Amino acid sequence: MSKDSLENYSATARAELTDDQRIGCLLSHGFTSSPACLRPMGEALAARGYAVEIPRLPGHGTTWQDLNRTTWDDWYGELNRAFEKLASTCDHVFVGGHSFGGGMALQLAAERRDRVAGVILVNPSVMNARKDALLVSVLKHVVPSVPGMANDIKKPGVTDFLYPRIPLRATASLMEGRSRVRSYLPRVTAPIIFFRSVEDHMVDPQSARNIMELVSSAEVTERRLENSYHFATLDNDAKQIFEESIGFVDRIASGRVRPAA
Repeated sequence: MSKDSLENYSATARAELTDDQRIGCLLSHGFTSSPACLRPMGEALAARGYAVEIPRLPGHGTTWQDLNRTTWDDWYGELNRAFEKLASTCDHVFVGGHSFGGGMALQLAAERRDRVAGVILVNPSVMNARKDALLVSVLKHVVPSVPGMANDIKKPGVTDFLYPRIPLRATASLMEGRSRVRSYLPRVTAPIIFFRSVEDHMVDPQSARNIMELVSSAEVTERRLENSYHFATLDNDAKQIFEESIGFVDRIASGRVRPAA
């Protein structure tokens, strides 16, 4: 995996391809991952003519020690800056994310209801009900990290960039942030398309139930991914995710009134 793929991905809108509307898509990668996980999706959206931003969240794409010096507020702050960049140049902005990035996208959708046109979620995480997760707040004072997560990808020969260790101070902040997101869910009103792997070894199934039950969106479309694990944007169902996301964005944008200049 090249170093460039770990950095921010950015593409400008090509309104001539989208009925003279400037459409933006903001995507957030997951915890201990990097923009590389979402780059193929970003490139597919950019080819359709959308402006795309996939920021490298602070502490990611470098070392787990760097990540352990950051918090949810750092990550969400970077996502907010990328959102402002798109909102300043686009008529309609869609937000999305993979894993914990999906949780942050939902927080943005709750806080920016007037500007978020729709939400794209891929195996989003807003909670972890495992009992050992409750020990993180104690363990972070004892050890700095624990062994990292496996590459949960079904497609042979494909891997994502992940840290070999999970930093526990950052993980404790992640857990606090996810709890905050759950309190925001009833304020989410934008249309949602939700891609969920039938077999996901990393996200608690209760995350999906929480989202589906608590958001206030009139439209929530669930798409089951039968042939992918957690990192679905790099897996066998990636093409389905990209094509259906484009269809979702096109349909929602075409029915929205363009903001006044």
